[in-house]
This record gives sequence, structure tokens and C-alpha cells, in this order.
Amino acid sequence: MPPDPFAGDPSDPSAALDAIEPGEPLDPHERLAVEEDLADLAVYEALLAHRGIRGLVVSCEDCRQDHYHDWDMLRANLLQLLVDGTVRPHEPAYDPTPEAYVTWDYCRGYADASMNEAFHGDGFDGFDS
Repeated sequence: MPPDPFAGDPSDPSAALDAIEPGEPLDPHERLAVEEDLADLAVYEALLAHRGIRGLVVSCEDCRQDHYHDWDMLRANLLQLLVDGTVRPHEPAYDPTPEAYVTWDYCRGYADASMNEAFHGDGFDGFDS
């Protein structure tokens, strides 16, 4: 390996990374939840990406702002959780178009409605008239 150009430098820019604690492996319940989210994400992307939906919006409780995540970023974050129990830092979406992002709840409802429509293709809504 080449020598570290910042070895012994008190202003080493990577020093901040030393403060980040390594992730904990997920317990079986957490692992299953992440695997289910990955499966759901694949369904949501398949149903919505061709309609112009770029990903999900998540309201952050810490900063009280919406965070926009493209499908690929979400998938990478979930896979990283499975690997080492952490999510890598990432750049926020630059100047996102809010209309191109939906919530997890919207995705769930859209997927449920799509499956219901596929199952009851005749327009049957499950209620007697």
C-alpha cells in the first residue's frame, strides 16, 4: 500500500470517520424487516418507475425536512444495512422534483390497489350492490 499522505496530520480529513461507530449486525427480526422492505421496493419500482416516479420521499424527524431517495439509493441503503448494519452517508437529491417522489404509504396503497385490480379485473370491488 502507498503511504498515507495524512499520517500524523492533526487535520486529517478522514479523522471524522474514526468517530463513526461500526454498525451492529441486525437481529433476525430486523434482518427480515429489511429483506421485506427490499422485496416491497422492487414491486413499487416496477409499478411506479414507468409512470415517472423516481423514488420515495421520507419526512425526517431530526431536521423536519423531506428527503428524496431514488430507487437505486434506497436499494443500496437497504443492502448496506444487511451487510453491516449501517447506512453509508450519501448526497441528498439535488433540486428534486417533489411530484416525482411518493411515500411508502402511497406505494403500499398503490400496490394493494394494483393487485386488487389484477385479481378483480372486471371492476368488482368486493361489495354487494
